[in-house]
Amino acid sequence: MIKKKETKTSKKSGTPSGAAAAEHKAEAAKKSAVKEMTEKIQTAEPKAAAVIEPPKAKIAEAVKEAPAAAQPAKQESAPAAAPAAAKKIQAPEAAKEAAPAEEPAEPAAEKSQAAAPAPKAACTSPRRSVVFIGSECYPFVKTGGLGDVMYALPKALVKQNCDVKVILPRYKCIPAEYQNKMIYRGSFEMDLCADGRSFYVGIMEYVWDGVVYDFIDNEEFFSSGNPYISLIDDIPKYCYFAKAALAALNYMDWVPDIIHCHDWQAALVPVYLRTKFVNTKLTTAKTILTIHNLRFQGIYNIPTIRYWSGLPDYVFNKDALTTNYTDANMLKGGLAYANIITTVSQTYAGEIQSAYYGETLDAHLRYHSGKLRGIVNGIDYDIWNPETDARLYANYGIADVLDKKKENKRKLQEELGLVQDEQKFVIGLISRLTNQKGLDLVNAIIPQIMDDYTQIVVLGTGDRVYEDSFRYYENRYKGNVCSNIMYDETRAHRIYAGADALLVPSQFEPCGLTQLIAMHYGTVPIVRETGGLKDTVEPYNMYYNTGNGFTFDRYDAGLLLDAVNRAKTFYFEQREHWDEMVQRDMEKNLSWENSAKQYKDLYLSLTQW
Repeated sequence: MIKKKETKTSKKSGTPSGAAAAEHKAEAAKKSAVKEMTEKIQTAEPKAAAVIEPPKAKIAEAVKEAPAAAQPAKQESAPAAAPAAAKKIQAPEAAKEAAPAEEPAEPAAEKSQAAAPAPKAACTSPRRSVVFIGSECYPFVKTGGLGDVMYALPKALVKQNCDVKVILPRYKCIPAEYQNKMIYRGSFEMDLCADGRSFYVGIMEYVWDGVVYDFIDNEEFFSSGNPYISLIDDIPKYCYFAKAALAALNYMDWVPDIIHCHDWQAALVPVYLRTKFVNTKLTTAKTILTIHNLRFQGIYNIPTIRYWSGLPDYVFNKDALTTNYTDANMLKGGLAYANIITTVSQTYAGEIQSAYYGETLDAHLRYHSGKLRGIVNGIDYDIWNPETDARLYANYGIADVLDKKKENKRKLQEELGLVQDEQKFVIGLISRLTNQKGLDLVNAIIPQIMDDYTQIVVLGTGDRVYEDSFRYYENRYKGNVCSNIMYDETRAHRIYAGADALLVPSQFEPCGLTQLIAMHYGTVPIVRETGGLKDTVEPYNMYYNTGNGFTFDRYDAGLLLDAVNRAKTFYFEQREHWDEMVQRDMEKNLSWENSAKQYKDLYLSLTQW
């Protein structure tokens, strides 16, 4: 009984179990703090809760455990981790209360890490030197999409940490404003022909937007008013140009990592590099040949090309330049000797390996399919931007496109002499007037799509049969059809801004730029699913309200008519969803940035050291 009383007394007094009671109180306080912190986290925004920073004491303890090993690693990784550190938020106050009172100072390395500026993505990849060799480049001379690519892609690659040079012929038709600013870099004589005949090579230089343009000067070859005349004139011209471009690089002692050639006019460059220039510094460079349009290949009889190129006899075989037993194909030779072949869209890269699209080179391309790539083009936002385009009647962005496009439409109708009615469905057609562009389909369906609610605006030149047919339709549907048989840059910009839809029903289309420009200007494309058109235009899905255009697959006039009627019905009956599509198209990133990154990755994969 006495022992029981003592036990009870000791429990009341708390002397035997005081430590346990203190522990119990501390544990209760800790649970209360944790509960309070949990409630704060749960009531906070999800983004803040996801990036809670641990207490600084724990970080300090981790640093103390291995100070020697941790410091270099932190300094090396500081720039990469800086953006993440800048985005973190501080832990809730409850976490601070739970930390020990004697919290050590935050390590200096962590402070410098948080303060470090975020690095630019363009400067992170290794630097590469690239030379572009091609027959045309905006704004000096341009006849098609090649000129746009030769201008915009080098400029975009400069932002991807590339040192870029462009080599072009110095045509007489280049405007005087550029000719007068060219600087003489030097000249020399170059052996060219099989009999040892030599020619003058002059180098004139012009620097613009971080890109160096070197022009090959020779009055005998480049004195005509147009870059392309006829094969009998063009074959000697571009044999000379391909060899002179490499000779000029040797003369200037500028050895690039990559030599990027474009179309058949520069296709002999890889052949020359691995034959005539095999013992020069240039032999270390890797070559890329880009196909912009496989239909044009530079085919002529073997004796003529053998004489003007001066190439050795062994390159004139069925696996390289020879085609049809008696002819030489300059593009085919370049494809055989290049390290990499690229086309301007992934779909086109697959299509040209088939007999329908292969232009007799399908078997050759299938053989070289291991080095064949497809990279879609972009558009230059410095030129094609509805917010800053000085050629438009009214500038606009995504926020005001719906109102300002109506204003541009009314002004376009007024300028072209069409009935002024913003409720009409205006279809634009900006194209070279050739059969490649699907104009036979367009001619077949115009009478069926013309009604009181539809207008058509055509801009372009080309085959006489199409020029005359569009003139006929303009006369037949006065006030609702306008055929501009010419090319006017200002009018093209205004059609992109004022039309509701743009027609691109091509028989084949390696990439296509018109549908990209149209989408950026809020004009819905109606296209055939081929080449770059298939890669860039997603067909509208009525069930999910997705997509950015209207498409058809087989090359058939009835299917084109169906696509146009679907677009018209959607425009008049579901205007709200049409407007959403317009804004989706304008939001899409169609600039050269993505394409330039893909080309830069390709350059790096070829030059790993």
